[in-house]
Amino acid sequence: MKNQTKIRLTKLVIHVLALPILVYQYYLSVNDLNGADPVKAIIHFTGIGGLHCLLVCLSISPIAKWLKLAWLMQCRRLIGLYSFFYACCHLISFIWFELGLNFDLFLAELFKRQYIWLGMLAFSILLLLALTSPNSIKKHLRSHWQILHNWIYPASILIWIHFYWSRKADITEPFIYLIILLFLLFLRVKKIKISSFI
Repeated sequence: MKNQTKIRLTKLVIHVLALPILVYQYYLSVNDLNGADPVKAIIHFTGIGGLHCLLVCLSISPIAKWLKLAWLMQCRRLIGLYSFFYACCHLISFIWFELGLNFDLFLAELFKRQYIWLGMLAFSILLLLALTSPNSIKKHLRSHWQILHNWIYPASILIWIHFYWSRKADITEPFIYLIILLFLLFLRVKKIKISSFI
């Protein structure tokens, strides 16, 4: 099978896995069928979905290297964009369903709850990375593009802290994600340097 065919099939699988389940979760929540607290359920689902996509995105490079699947790197951007898309849904769901589109209340929550402004900081980084993901912009930015996109690493840490601080009781799940994240970052220990971000 040619590499281009593998890339197309892999991207198709990514779309099939990422989109229908999201639509279904919104259907359940809108129709009050998503557990005892549908609003909390959809906010959690979109948030954890964005984290999953981010972890998969960070996994692509070592997997492609170890298994010698260079073509797999062509799918990394799509997964990264899905991470941002889920993050958008997470933010919109919070403002719409939890706060009733009350932006004054959102600003109040932003300043009152540390995990929210931390999440917004991470979201701002993901937004910048998504906006600069097209090849045309990558070509224009040249070496600065890689420096900019290295910010995915501190963003991933901010996202984990946001998730951890948002948990009211159970911290088992956040620590499982922390172990996975630290492992993926450890694989990049030579690449992740302070000079990589400036």
